[in-house]
Amino acid sequence: MRDSAPHFAPTITGTFYRAVDPRFRDQVIAGSRRAGRYSRSSQPTLYLSSSVAGVEAAMIAHTDGTSPAPAIVAVEVAASRILDLRDPATVASAGVDLEDAVAPWQGIVAAGGVPTSWAVRDQLVEWGANGLLDPSRTRPGLWHLVLFRWNQADAPTVRVSDGTPSSAQ
Repeated sequence: MRDSAPHFAPTITGTFYRAVDPRFRDQVIAGSRRAGRYSRSSQPTLYLSSSVAGVEAAMIAHTDGTSPAPAIVAVEVAASRILDLRDPATVASAGVDLEDAVAPWQGIVAAGGVPTSWAVRDQLVEWGANGLLDPSRTRPGLWHLVLFRWNQADAPTVRVSDGTPSSAQ
């Protein structure tokens, strides 16, 4: 067990992007409704990308041909207590095994198992993290913001953008 909290990234602010089934566009910031890489189906989680290209890269693993083409919606974010999985020193400070975070998860969940990435989330929540920065596995250089909590006391704030994007930092 670690004796001190991990090193969190500076406050993350800017415009992020989320793909959403057009039927649920009014629920963009409600979070995911299904299990995800870092979330059980019972854990609201907001998966965002730092760019439209990041959304497109992330959607490669989530296209099943049965859902309508997703709408991409801009979301303004101000978030603190975010752990940056792109930085090896930060990952080490949290005691996280990056292989656990990036391991395949969908087949494990489909078979009724528990992917190692859920344990990564659990560990970060214990440390008081509000979320994490996740490197794209399909397009190196792109990244995603995953929020475990938002729009509540001492949590990141998110709102659907008014259409005037600012760059994500």
